[in-house]
Amino acid sequence: MKKIAVIIPAYNEAKTIKEVILDFWSYQHKNQYDYKIVVIDNNSTDNTLQIAKDTIEQNQMNGEIIFVKRQGKANAMRVAFRAVDADVFIMVDADSTYWSKDIEKFIHPILNDDIDMVIGDRISTGQYAEENKRALHGLGNSMVKKMINYIFKAALTDIMTGYRGFSRRFVKNYPILCEGFELETEMSIFCLEYRFNVLEVPITYTDRPTGSFSKLNTYRDGLKVIMTILNLFRNYKPLQFFSLIGTFLLILGLIAGAFPIANYIQTKYVAQFPMALLSVGLIIVAMLSYAIGLILSSVRRYQNINFEIKMLQSERHD
Repeated sequence: MKKIAVIIPAYNEAKTIKEVILDFWSYQHKNQYDYKIVVIDNNSTDNTLQIAKDTIEQNQMNGEIIFVKRQGKANAMRVAFRAVDADVFIMVDADSTYWSKDIEKFIHPILNDDIDMVIGDRISTGQYAEENKRALHGLGNSMVKKMINYIFKAALTDIMTGYRGFSRRFVKNYPILCEGFELETEMSIFCLEYRFNVLEVPITYTDRPTGSFSKLNTYRDGLKVIMTILNLFRNYKPLQFFSLIGTFLLILGLIAGAFPIANYIQTKYVAQFPMALLSVGLIIVAMLSYAIGLILSSVRRYQNINFEIKMLQSERHD
């Protein structure tokens, strides 16, 4: 039987964790698989952990609780990916915004269509715009989506969704490098860069129930996500990244140099010597930036080759 693991990272979700566990355990086709619920308690300070334990035990579920002390959703999932073995991994938030009635949309493509990551799309159905009561979150999601799609030549609709499915191939080859809510962004970019098969499916989305509060800080976590995108852009596409910097500096250098050159043409004397030095300095740094981009691009190519070899070896081993 194929192994299906539903992984629920939770931090202070005492109000909703029981409903989420019961909902995903009610999946009607679970008996067709070796189906398991895995709750990752991320050092909660309320009684999330105890509620999760009681729910699993009282309903005699095939379930497991993993405690992760180091704070952050990515830290929780890093431990889960190491500890859990399955053919399909389902990641779902513990805030009762996603529902098990959509889970078949994740399982079937991974098992039958060679899909590595299925993304639960809240946006195209219009439900996120209707249910979401945090306008800045919607704006931030849109900005992040546009940045990633432009930089990585993609056409994804929902980058930040917390309802995703993963193949075993993806999970065992994906290094989680971030710590918090930048996880979904990092996952999406990793898939795009390494050409994993990605599928978006429309899902049902409802806002958190009354009394349940988001742990996201719009400004702090939004800045982290943007910095993650820029860092991954630099790491994955160094030639483009440093070429942009080099071009910007080159333009500034040419503008700065235009003044002393014009002065020399008119007077045969360089009166604006500091501006000439600034121009030369900017142009030198621009050339260095281009050179850095070329060198790192070659390094990146060898990293990609090594990754593909590693993938081939792991698949042969499996």
